[in-house]
Amino acid sequence: MPNRLAHETSPYLLQHADNPVDWWPWSADAFEEARKSGKPVLLSVGYSSCHWCHVMAHESFEDQETADYLNAHFVSVKVDREERPDVDAVYMEAVQAATGQGGWPMTVFLTPDAEPFYFGTYFPPAPRQGSPSFRQVLEGVHSAWTDRRDEVAEVAEKIVRDLAGREIAFGDTQVPGEEDLAGALLGLTRDYDAGHGGFGGAPKFPPSMAIEFLLRHHARTGAEGALQMAADTCERMARGGIYDQLAGGFARYSVDREWVVPHFEKMLYDNALLCRVYAHLWRSTGSDLARRVALETADFMVRELRTNEGGFASALDADSDDGTGKHVEGAYYVWTPAQLREVLGEQDAELAADYFGVTEEGTFEEGASVLQLPQSEGVFDAERIASIRARLLAARGERPAPGRDDKVVAAWNGLAVAALAETGAYFDRPDLIEAALGAADLLVRLHLDEHARLARTSKDGRVGANAGVLEDYADVSEGFLALASVTGEGVWLEFAGFLLDHVLVQFTDEESGTLYDTAADAEKLIRRPQDPTDNATPSGWSAAAGALLSYAAQTGAEPHRAAAERALGVVKALGPRAPRFIGWGLATAEALLDGPREVAVVGPVDDPATKELHRAALLATAPGAVVAMGAPDSDELPLLAERLLVSGEPTAYVCRNFTCDAPTTDVDRLREALKR
Repeated sequence: MPNRLAHETSPYLLQHADNPVDWWPWSADAFEEARKSGKPVLLSVGYSSCHWCHVMAHESFEDQETADYLNAHFVSVKVDREERPDVDAVYMEAVQAATGQGGWPMTVFLTPDAEPFYFGTYFPPAPRQGSPSFRQVLEGVHSAWTDRRDEVAEVAEKIVRDLAGREIAFGDTQVPGEEDLAGALLGLTRDYDAGHGGFGGAPKFPPSMAIEFLLRHHARTGAEGALQMAADTCERMARGGIYDQLAGGFARYSVDREWVVPHFEKMLYDNALLCRVYAHLWRSTGSDLARRVALETADFMVRELRTNEGGFASALDADSDDGTGKHVEGAYYVWTPAQLREVLGEQDAELAADYFGVTEEGTFEEGASVLQLPQSEGVFDAERIASIRARLLAARGERPAPGRDDKVVAAWNGLAVAALAETGAYFDRPDLIEAALGAADLLVRLHLDEHARLARTSKDGRVGANAGVLEDYADVSEGFLALASVTGEGVWLEFAGFLLDHVLVQFTDEESGTLYDTAADAEKLIRRPQDPTDNATPSGWSAAAGALLSYAAQTGAEPHRAAAERALGVVKALGPRAPRFIGWGLATAEALLDGPREVAVVGPVDDPATKELHRAALLATAPGAVVAMGAPDSDELPLLAERLLVSGEPTAYVCRNFTCDAPTTDVDRLREALKR
């Protein structure tokens, strides 16, 4: 018989609806039940494409004996971290503070007042390598709760006090300057892996936000080292196993420093950020590889992640059926030489093995290899390779596919809107712009209420109950602002303004200007989460600073610019010390130092000369430049106000810091003005 999770919209929660554990969703009712029954709360946090979440579910939560013990002694609460990033952030901070590490699944034991007192991540079904079994943990916690309740309460109170004392010191109230960004570049250079690209060792994550900073820093200063680190990292990732060499799209991370073996889940946010980064790399360098990867990644998102409602699904699972009924990580993606021969025949299999780095010993498990492009030199028959790739892709399509988390997350869809709008504009792919418009339309129709408040998620056209957090407001604004620049439609700028007004009122501390991850009127947790560091996605703090700055450049709105500058004080504090973890903040600081530039293109929208000027403006590498395009009498966008044609011809205006260049009708002069 299904438990309470059967009524939820989250695919992750629905995966646990048939567990014998008597799960509750996160709710006031669950904690009221704990108070009435006198039981502690087991909080289990994960997400649908998390490999070890599946393992622990199978080993423990599907086990009747374990479930019976949980049901007798605990109130069990299951949370999808992607639906409730605020709950995840608060308790992950406690886990990391107590243990020095964190991860998912996250296992936390709470008092009925939601105060944590014991922590962990994955617990095995039997003791292993110094780790107790899950049953031992449950028995130990039950014993402590029953026999030493006062001691447990003291521990919980101390943890909550310690967390409250970790309020972020705002750092510097000044905006970051040249010296701070040069210091951040030096820090990245120290961490750079010159042999393989990227930063640090294994596991290695795609550093999309740091690359965006490097590209902008090069554009503003001409620093060749910054561009080289960005380009080399992008090439190494695109040639590695982290990139799907058959169908496009990036896996979550590489377990090794060489980008060979990925953790195979594919997340919307990674692919949106990387699609945009590769498009920007092409814009800076003209690289054929960057163009190919940007387009393949965009096509992957549209083909494999777009939902029936026009939004984008959250993720593809790492695990899939290996053909025997057993779910195995990477089964969908890896190949043995024998499998190549079966699909391609002897000669083409030999060529494919050489081209994609498939070996007899394998690069993954049980003699299988992850496809790569290890050959940076040598000549291959392009038509033959294309035929091989097509046949392998068709054969792979016959394998059981990984599961898809169809949940539409507002923030990640905002990132996808920005990436697809810009990629479509750069490469003359109106279908990608249409896909961006479809997702933006869904966000407005379904996620935005009559008071312009955002819901965090939806699924199958049904909006979720959880309120949007700061990253939702910021990233959706970013997507809408990109659409306004690409399409010239002022409605997207208006919607961004509605959302950013909420950021100013609901998420910003009036006195200090610091930003919180949850709204002032959101559900009260044991502390109000607040994290300015970029992780897998731009932090809400960094993303809000970027969107506020762009909106101010488009509209002249001084409160939004002032809020962006206040938010960037934390970049001055953290940028030189931890540049890998505040890349989007650094990229926004580059835009601030450059102005950012404001480009208005006026002319009949169907005139080829208007389109040429508009395209030149969009392709400018000036950090954070904003673009407005429309007819000379248009009131669609504020930057178009009182902009006249010169000699009756389509005309471009470039301004920065309250100063404008002479208007020009010449596309080469416009390009030159945007390079200076």
